[in-house]
Amino acid sequence: MKKKGRKPRRKQNLPKVIAPVEEEPAAVKNAPHTFVIRRGERCSSVGRLSRDFRRMMEPFTASNLRERRINKVKDFVQLSGFFHVSHMCVFSLTPQTLSLKVIRMPKGPTLTFKVHQYSLAKDVISKARKQYVDEDCFKTAPLVILNSFSGEGMHLKLMASTFQNMFPPINLSTVKLSTLKRCVLLSYNPVSKLIDLRHYSVTLVPVNLNRGVKKIVTRNIPNLGRFEDIADFVEKGHLLSESELDDEDAHVVLPQNLKRGNLADNQSSLRLHEIGPRITMRLMKIEDDLMTGEVLYHDYIAKSAIEVEALRKKRAQLRKLKEQRKQKQEDNQKKKERQKEEHRAKTSGQAAKGATAGQIGEADRQLLKDAEEAVGDISDEDDRDYYREEIGNNPDEELFDSARGGNRKRPFIPKGSNYSLKPKKPRMDRRKEFEEDDRLARQDSKKRGGKGNDQKGGKFNRRKGSTTKNDYQGKSKYSQGGRKGGKGGNVRNGGPKRVKV
Repeated sequence: MKKKGRKPRRKQNLPKVIAPVEEEPAAVKNAPHTFVIRRGERCSSVGRLSRDFRRMMEPFTASNLRERRINKVKDFVQLSGFFHVSHMCVFSLTPQTLSLKVIRMPKGPTLTFKVHQYSLAKDVISKARKQYVDEDCFKTAPLVILNSFSGEGMHLKLMASTFQNMFPPINLSTVKLSTLKRCVLLSYNPVSKLIDLRHYSVTLVPVNLNRGVKKIVTRNIPNLGRFEDIADFVEKGHLLSESELDDEDAHVVLPQNLKRGNLADNQSSLRLHEIGPRITMRLMKIEDDLMTGEVLYHDYIAKSAIEVEALRKKRAQLRKLKEQRKQKQEDNQKKKERQKEEHRAKTSGQAAKGATAGQIGEADRQLLKDAEEAVGDISDEDDRDYYREEIGNNPDEELFDSARGGNRKRPFIPKGSNYSLKPKKPRMDRRKEFEEDDRLARQDSKKRGGKGNDQKGGKFNRRKGSTTKNDYQGKSKYSQGGRKGGKGGNVRNGGPKRVKV
């Protein structure tokens, strides 16, 4: 049976369909978006910390952003306008310290914090007595809580406004309590000047309910293994264990109806579950521009007014030089474009002028005439006459017929191949010659070994203790087995006597 060949698949040219671009709502566009990246030396724990920080900033952040070593901060700044990015957080690791830079896009200011301590989210959750993580809580933005940022100093006000603007604002008249499932706490210590960052998940539990009813309301499927009926479960709910005690300070009255038994105008217990990460940091400096501007505040370096003025003048001079170079580059580009346009217009005008004229000049006519004479038909009669004048005899017919006839077949040689028309040299099999040389060499060695000796088979078949002159041929006198002093060495067991040095 003939085997069926596989038919090649032809590529189908499908029509390109442009996907419709859905416009984002105004609330999403106006909300602050963030980039969280890391710079400096590579460390696995710092990479995990940056990912935990992204998770804390969800949903208005680039969760799957992949930064590489070749990427620079300038690359992210250029993309910030397209993705509506308002802030960028940069974790920078050096051999001395770990720092966090919060940048307001696109022109600053830049706040630099020194990270003293940090804990990853997985470590915080694993150490909790009651672990609670709800994936749905990351679909909405967290609530920001600031503590002790009302002290004196412009740097405190700038820090407070920066932290508030990193998250979307909340309108108390229209907010839904069901969307407030997380909170970010930032607490400032005026004595040590440290800022503690904590991340919590918020849950509500109804108060003044039987424990059995509370478990039915707050959980999907209660454990009824120890009861015969659900009525026993409700009546004997006081016998159940309660993992957390209700604190009266955490009781609140809800203005809206929520899930799991939390009704409006009823008391509910507010509970916080820490989900990480933890960061303890301190403000080091504030810069006016994007990481390279004037220093507005520094924690431990103070400069006089004269030094500040000198730095300001130097920075203004550098900015002026940069603008001049940029203007010069733009002028050069415009000049090149102008020259290209002029050259294009000139060449197109000459071509149009020649086409409208439709006449051939004297120089063009002479060139055409010379070309026709050079490409004219080659006559064999001229060659025959030249042969008769020089040789004196008539040429053979085959002499010019072979050149005139173009019926000789030539092999087809593909373009770019290394094929040659020259015949290949035959490979010489010299194995027999080598074997013959080896055989003759063995015969000569046998003849040399048996000459002048009565014994047969060469020196390897002689008795122990006997020796000849050929035994020492090729051996150096400086080796361990050579003779010392040349001739006259004592022979023992077929070799010279060894001398200890």
